[in-house]
Parts: sequence; structure tokens; C-alpha cells
Amino acid sequence: MRGELIVIAVGLVVALAFSNLIKAFTGDIVSPLINALAGNASGKPGLGWTLNGHFIDLGDFISAIIYFAVFMSVIYFVLVVPYRSYMARQGTTVFGGPETTPPTKTCPECLSSDLPLAATRCRYCACVVS
Repeated sequence: MRGELIVIAVGLVVALAFSNLIKAFTGDIVSPLINALAGNASGKPGLGWTLNGHFIDLGDFISAIIYFAVFMSVIYFVLVVPYRSYMARQGTTVFGGPETTPPTKTCPECLSSDLPLAATRCRYCACVVS
């Protein structure tokens, strides 16, 4: 679990699952629509409708959406949540966790807004900050 290996692995898994969803959309909805406009005839049974002799397979697409949702839920609860808690114990924020930036104040002269609350002088212009 060193470095960003888990982050890269989760990104790869998300990309693969999303590619399955896109493949189902293009293969089961877009391609038959294009074929129907071209006038080629083919069909197959299932949930959907027939347009100009081509079957729009809505069932396979809904199945791909369900697969994507279940798969991403498993990835989130098996990989992301445990890794996020592990890295939080190490003092590192990953996967867009809650930001823990300390409160700051603004310099009245140069308007720098990243001065610590305990600062008495601005680090940029050396103005006294109250």
C-alpha cells in the first residue's frame, strides 16, 4: 500500500467498469439505431423494442447499469473505505477526503490570505497583523 498504487488500481477498475457500460450503450442502443436508419434488418429477443427491423436491447443496457452500480459499490466498500481509514491513521488524505486545512487570517496590507492565526507579522510584506 505504498504511494498511490491503490489510487491507480481503483482508477483502473472504475475505467474498466465504465467501459463495460459504454460498450453496452453503444452496442445495444446506438448501433441498432444506426443500423435501423441504414435499413439493415436483424433482431433478437429481450426487453426493448424493434425499430425498422432492428431490436433496441434495453434489457442488456439496464443490466450493464446495474452491474456498474453493484461493482462500484463493492470497490468502494472493499477498497476505498478501508484504504482511506488506513491512510487517515497515517496522516494522509486520499480520494478527496475531508480537508483539514488550519484556519488562516488575511494581511491588511498585501491581502495574503494564508497567514496562520498565531502570526503577528505577514510573511510577505512584514506588516503587523493583528
